[in-house]
Amino acid sequence: MYKLIIRPFLFLFDPEKVHYFTFSLIRILCKLPFVAGIFRSLYQINDKKLERNLFGLHFRNPVGLAAGFDKNAVLYNELANFGFGFIEIGTVTPKGQTGNPKKRLFRLKEDHGIINRMGFNNDGVAAIIKNLKRNKHKVIIGGNIGKNTDTNPAAYTSDYLAVFRELHPFVDYFVLNVSCPNVASDAKLTDKAYLVALISECQKENHRFKIKKPILLKIAPDLNTVQLDEIIDLVAETKIDGIIASNTSISREHLKVSKERLKEIGNGGLSGQPIKDKSTMVIKYLSEKSNKSFPIIGVGGIHSAEDALEKINAGADLVQIYTGFIYEGPGLIKKINKALLKK
Repeated sequence: MYKLIIRPFLFLFDPEKVHYFTFSLIRILCKLPFVAGIFRSLYQINDKKLERNLFGLHFRNPVGLAAGFDKNAVLYNELANFGFGFIEIGTVTPKGQTGNPKKRLFRLKEDHGIINRMGFNNDGVAAIIKNLKRNKHKVIIGGNIGKNTDTNPAAYTSDYLAVFRELHPFVDYFVLNVSCPNVASDAKLTDKAYLVALISECQKENHRFKIKKPILLKIAPDLNTVQLDEIIDLVAETKIDGIIASNTSISREHLKVSKERLKEIGNGGLSGQPIKDKSTMVIKYLSEKSNKSFPIIGVGGIHSAEDALEKINAGADLVQIYTGFIYEGPGLIKKINKALLKK
């Protein structure tokens, strides 16, 4: 029903407006008697064979929702009804910011992809903590954190630490987002020496808390083998808990959409089916070259159960969806989990 009726209707309208409309609709529906339970009965699979233990956390199943969907932590419990094993909020910055000018979110229907240049639009860490306090979460929550757009390079680490410190009691794991192509930045965030320093500072902050939270690094799918080797060295040096591979891509290779349309859209990060193979190659390289010495969360272009299994076979321990959730609907989570049970 989703792909035949709901998606064609939603795709008639502006993607960003539809996003917020869908949020409001899910929230309203889940407040009605029995609706949340109906969603759970339709989409959730509870089976011990799906459970995973990673980073010291217990996941009900290995299928998560990637950051960027529930930026401000307003809908995580409702979204959990669709069967997600974990949900990543954010990217969260110290201060709230509006992000880049609109229009900034574009569908590539022919390619089953999305280009976005949202620019870390979020309400800021204080407002997001209020949302996390308001609803006791029933699902593992990851906190994807970043810097404010107007922060000068000398204060990048201060931004990450400020969010890390404030958000620490309210999330189950952290993701350092240093690879988003949609925020004003410089080469500093991709420099290995800086990343070692940033991770070390976050780890020091982590040790100040009684309960330490896992810290992961989210990387781009456009890294070459030399850069991926640096990531492997970085993990070994810092003992960071894991890698998320991967973020959106700046590449525009092998797209069906016209060059004229791409020029009209302009800059932004590409997600969805067009980056499926690229993200899988990154996962496979990191896994094989490191002898599977660290956990990997695989994300990028998962639109079917087969896509998810491909990521896992390449070396991913968990997977996340985002664009596939938009194109395929909530039934995708159940399909992946059913395929995993068969496997």
